[in-house]
Amino acid sequence: MADIINLLPDPVANQIAAGEVIQRPSSAVKELMENAIDAGATYIKLIVKEAGSKLIQVIDNGCGMSETDARMCFEKHATSKIKSVDDLFEIRTMGFRGEALASIAAIAQVELKSKKHDEDLGTKINIQGTEVKSQEACQSNPGTSIAVKNLFFNVPARRNFLKSNSVEMRHIIDEFQRIALIHPEISFDLYHDDLEVFRLKSGNLRQRIIAIFGDRYNQKLVPVEEKTEVVNISGFIGKAEFAKKTRGEQFFFVNNRFIKSAYLNHAVMGAFEDILPSKTYPLYILSLEIDPKRIDINVHPTKQEIKFDDEKIVYAFVNSAVKHALGQYSVTPTLDFEQETTFSSLPSVVKGPPKDLKATNVSTSSSFRNTSLHTKNVDNWEELYKVASKPSIPTQVEKELFETEKSQQETVAPTEDFFNPIQIHQTYIVAQTKTGMVIVHQQHAHERILYDALFSSLENNDSTTQKELFTKTIELTASDATLMKDILEDVNALGFDIEEFGKNAFIINGIPADITDANPEYLIEQLLEQFKNSQNNLKLSNREIMLRSLAKSSSIKKGKKLASSEMDALLQSLFECENPQYTPDGKRVIKVLGVDELEKLF
Repeated sequence: MADIINLLPDPVANQIAAGEVIQRPSSAVKELMENAIDAGATYIKLIVKEAGSKLIQVIDNGCGMSETDARMCFEKHATSKIKSVDDLFEIRTMGFRGEALASIAAIAQVELKSKKHDEDLGTKINIQGTEVKSQEACQSNPGTSIAVKNLFFNVPARRNFLKSNSVEMRHIIDEFQRIALIHPEISFDLYHDDLEVFRLKSGNLRQRIIAIFGDRYNQKLVPVEEKTEVVNISGFIGKAEFAKKTRGEQFFFVNNRFIKSAYLNHAVMGAFEDILPSKTYPLYILSLEIDPKRIDINVHPTKQEIKFDDEKIVYAFVNSAVKHALGQYSVTPTLDFEQETTFSSLPSVVKGPPKDLKATNVSTSSSFRNTSLHTKNVDNWEELYKVASKPSIPTQVEKELFETEKSQQETVAPTEDFFNPIQIHQTYIVAQTKTGMVIVHQQHAHERILYDALFSSLENNDSTTQKELFTKTIELTASDATLMKDILEDVNALGFDIEEFGKNAFIINGIPADITDANPEYLIEQLLEQFKNSQNNLKLSNREIMLRSLAKSSSIKKGKKLASSEMDALLQSLFECENPQYTPDGKRVIKVLGVDELEKLF
């Protein structure tokens, strides 16, 4: 039998290895900027074109490289950071494996210029797909400039899997911010398509946080400073009253390296446990200095995961440091974290009753001031019971979510109206019928109603805007501002009236009429966060993502106490929807129990 095991050719092996290190343009940004930091740079400039697919250039004033080093740096496992196995336990530099430049050169066209400060001429190298095209002496500023052009030019499959420019640029900004945050002593610039995104002067950590996230963050910060024999902890946490409903600025650094750690995040959240409502998230930017012998950073190609030799003691110190900071600065939370919309946002209140309920999937009943507790809507209740016995699915995309789901309910259409609605745990609405009872999740119901109203307005191109009495200006982070600019046209199509106002600021002139009395800044913050969380769902269009996100963020939340008239209006609006059984993303809205089922329980 012939031998079947062969060594891969170097170009193929290099491309496979490169895929582990350089997953997208932001991966190259991270590696190049970390190399600049290791070179002792005090100024780093990042230039990006077309979100990194066309150009990524990092210019620094670091130590520079000799002619030999400039050529050697592109060889695989060529590094100046370690020389022996023992050095792996003393790592304080960002890079050490000698993989980054070799990986980048395998999948891009690279031009390097580098000059040591004490030399007259520098070295220029052009390399493409690991093949050196030219090497020559050149005039150059002290330090190093590396330009990465046409990333993945020879790996078309990988290039085709890149996301939109706005998505890739957000990843680049995220990497840039992580590096800039932990190195406030270094000046950084970032330009995208010749437009300035950041110009960060050297300073301290508080100044750097404010420069990146905005002046309003100054009042949010509480300093953390604890020194122990095991670990030194420094940085800032956010005051409880500024906690968000979405995960925002949360950063851990270990020996100046950004890491992701659910374990340490739990330590911080535990310190806030008694002063934050559930599902709110505080800001924290914490730096841990620890003996390199106590950690292992060589566990993942991205170096964003590390192992501690005793993670329990690190957990305890982080938890105690945050608690100490909160106590030392007498930080106490405010109680009003719920920024709810009211029931005036129901389509039934906003638009009035339709001429033909069966012709529309948008709920429109009279104002709840005039809504009877004995609503005359038998036809729709009959439809509800049909839905309950055989669930209908709102959209084709959602159909896939329920292919295996079978309804267990056996119900009979009622012959008279629902009545006596009551609220349970300020979350569920229970209403009685002649043939049984129905249980409705109030938040899911409102989400269904808002989605249908917004969808109908968008489809009919008749979205209406409720103008703000006073325009509001919202300042976003650079990452969120990039996303907002990309989706602004679609956002305004939903009924918002928002326009750009400066680099990362936007003016809110109005919001959709279907969601009046909402906090505009909160709506935008939630919309962006949920949009980011849904973008990996390839089955959904941008507009579908926004419809779902807006309906979810605008819906009333559990814990909201409702009057009888409000419950009545909510129920009628729900049962006039075409598909009241599920939310747009597939969560159950209603549960119907017949008298026979209730009897079986006893």
